[in-house]
Amino acid sequence: MKLVMIMVLLIVCLMTVVGAFLINSVSAFYLEDFYSQIAQVFLDEELCRDLTTKVDGEEDGAAKLGEILKAYAGELGVDGRNRKLYILDSNGQCRVRPAGDTDPLRYTSNLTFALTTGLETGESGDESNLAVDYMDVAIPIHRGDDGYIIYILDNKATANDLTDQMFLLIMEALVFGLVITVLLTFPLSSTMVTPIRRLTEGSMRVARGDFSHKIEVASQDEIGVLTDTFNDMAGQLQDTLRQVENERNKLDTLFLHMTDGVVAFSRQGQVIHSNPAAARMLHQSIDETSSYGQLFGEAAPLEQVLAAPDHLEAERQVRDSYLQLLMAPFDRGREGGGVLVVIHDVTEQRKSQELQREFVANVSHELRTPLTNIRSYAETISDSVGDLPPDMEKKFLGVILNETDRMTHIVQDLLTLSRFDSGKDELKLTRFSFAEAVQSLYHAVYMEARRHDHQLKLELEPDLPAIVADRERIVQVMMNVVSNAIKYTPDGGHITISAGRRGDLVWMVVDDDGIGIPAADRPRIFERFYRVDKARSRQSGGTGLGLSIAKEIVALHQGSLRILDKEGPGLAVCLELKIEGPDHE
Repeated sequence: MKLVMIMVLLIVCLMTVVGAFLINSVSAFYLEDFYSQIAQVFLDEELCRDLTTKVDGEEDGAAKLGEILKAYAGELGVDGRNRKLYILDSNGQCRVRPAGDTDPLRYTSNLTFALTTGLETGESGDESNLAVDYMDVAIPIHRGDDGYIIYILDNKATANDLTDQMFLLIMEALVFGLVITVLLTFPLSSTMVTPIRRLTEGSMRVARGDFSHKIEVASQDEIGVLTDTFNDMAGQLQDTLRQVENERNKLDTLFLHMTDGVVAFSRQGQVIHSNPAAARMLHQSIDETSSYGQLFGEAAPLEQVLAAPDHLEAERQVRDSYLQLLMAPFDRGREGGGVLVVIHDVTEQRKSQELQREFVANVSHELRTPLTNIRSYAETISDSVGDLPPDMEKKFLGVILNETDRMTHIVQDLLTLSRFDSGKDELKLTRFSFAEAVQSLYHAVYMEARRHDHQLKLELEPDLPAIVADRERIVQVMMNVVSNAIKYTPDGGHITISAGRRGDLVWMVVDDDGIGIPAADRPRIFERFYRVDKARSRQSGGTGLGLSIAKEIVALHQGSLRILDKEGPGLAVCLELKIEGPDHE
């Protein structure tokens, strides 16, 4: 029916266009023929001479023009009924009209033009217009001193009759065309639809999984090519499904024997599938009665995983094993889908991290600072044997002994760092003079600073209180900060150590004009192993652990260690500690 309606609509549109074109062409032909006929008559020189030459004793020029044009009525096509001849004087008064014509004369655009302009310029009013229901021409004539308008008006009766006949002919042709179209389209549509129905039946068989039936190719046209292509597609689809089945068997085998555990859950949290590795890693059996909440509810709620844009990660400890959980939704359709959990054993990675922490304890550049100070003071004593005053020599030896003790304590602190990570902090809190600790620090690094031609300055507020803290570890933090300032300040620099009190806190600021730290690197300087300039750090003996150790020690004291904003080059590091020590719960 769709094909029939399309063909009927096509025939109607075609006949409408053809009919409109023919009717318009007929009207244009009659209009052109009218003006051609009039022009041919009035191009006759003899007629023009008779019309413009006034006879002696002539009283009525309009009547004379009418007599002359009466002889040319046949050539002009004037019959007094459909095509009429009028003669008007220069005032627009109709002087000659057909016998029995009493209708008032219609002043058309052509007639008006001839009366107003044509008599002066000699131009005729011969504008054609297919839209109006008449054809006319107005010709100005000067007969002697008098002006006249010869006006010929045709009511298009002949053209309209022919147009009506042509319209009836077109309608008859349209009716016959529609009948023939309907009679021919039904068999044609049946010829086209039958192969399509076969294709539909074949598609339904393929949808049910039957690939054995082949559709008969009844023709070699486009539908025949489509049928042959469909048969090839069905065969290819059958081969593809066979390959998919083989791949699924391979995946099932891999799934069963893979080392990582995999558990799939429905949207309701019920177990869909699991491999033996998952049960082995979780140390419990997994069957259809198990649920997501029982197995992984503590790691992340099921609704949160289903709503996750990508996946969620979590860790879980089962006996002596550390398991990493990767939880991701699959097939986000409303009906199907669910959550897939992949279990990865990261116990070995954890052991590697522990080994890394042990390495930190062995390679810390914190050992280099006291050794350097000991060597500096020892060389001074060695180079000045007998020249140093006894009290100065005793003071230097005291510094060496103090640095030796501090080096021993640094090694112990690096080992303690491992206990910090496990939450086993062992602070030896005592009350000691904060000012004395800062002064001891100043004397300990003075020779090292002078070796680099630094100007080391100490500024202490008066009456600094004693604080409660682990003195050895706090001195370790101070030494780390000052040593970094000495190492990373070019020779001949300026370093200021200042200390004071603010409320219930004491503070120490180490300010230098060295190379400083770029703003982009400052948030990460307290991370373990992080170095701003790795090459320079290695030359200075650093491992990227000093500030991270200091940060953890200060955190255990519930204090703060941070970088201050300052103008100009260098760096300013501020240490703040509670006077009464960390709070204990």
